[in-house]
This record gives sequence, C-alpha cells and structure tokens, in this order.
Amino acid sequence: MPFDSLRPKVTTILANTAETAEQRLTEVCELLQTAVGYYDWVGFYFANEAERTLHLKAFAGEPTDHTVIPFGKGICGQVAESNANFVVADVTAQTNYIACSLYVKAEIVIPLFKNGKNIGQIDIDSHSANPFSSEDERFLEWVNEQVAEIL
Repeated sequence: MPFDSLRPKVTTILANTAETAEQRLTEVCELLQTAVGYYDWVGFYFANEAERTLHLKAFAGEPTDHTVIPFGKGICGQVAESNANFVVADVTAQTNYIACSLYVKAEIVIPLFKNGKNIGQIDIDSHSANPFSSEDERFLEWVNEQVAEIL
C-alpha cells in the first residue's frame, strides 16, 4: 500500500494556500487516482442541506453525468444520510446504486466531517472487484480530516 508515502504529498497539496480549496481538492483527487492502481475515479461531493443534494466539486477520472445526487440515492446519497463509511465490494449486488460507468465494479464512500457535521464525502470507484480494505478506509478518513482543515 502506498498510503504512508501519500500522506506527506496530500499534506503538501492541501497546505498550498496560493491555490483555491477546489484546486487543491482536484490535485488530491488526481494524486490518489494516479498513485493507487485500483482508484479509477476519485471525487469530492459536498452537501447542500437546504436542497438535500450532493454536488461534485472536484474529481479525477472520466467525467460523470452525476454532478448532483439527491440524499438517499445511490451509495453517495446513502452516506449523506447515514454519516457512515460505505464499502461496496460488488456494485451489482446493490439495489440502490447509481452506475457511473459500465466498468465500475466496486465503490468506497467516506463521509467528510467539519465540526462534527457531515458536509460531504470522498467517493472512489474501482474497475477491480472487491479491492478496498480497512487500510483504504483509515487512509481516506485521514484524507478527509486533512481536507476539513482547509474548508
């Protein structure tokens, strides 16, 4: 796992105050998508509480039509309501799944908390079956903690 080597790179990207928060988030997405072989799409969605929707703010990978997701819909929408990590080993086994690509086999979504409130999430799609482990969860939780500090 390259996670230990990625931590200082994530920290450096997020510390670059010459860039906007959105630019830094895009760079984090690009880093993770290129550095972790089974991270085929990486994105950050942020909640609009009034509309009960998630909005894509930064990503790396193939463009997606799913730039706005209602709370409760798909894996991301479920995490917006549950406030809990959601690891999907096989997306075809999920009845409430939004297909972003025919190639996606697995997904992991980790909520992003700021001051104890779920304000968004990091979403990762993989073209590999069942690639995510507890190490991915812990690393992505750490990424979200770092991201929360710049928001």
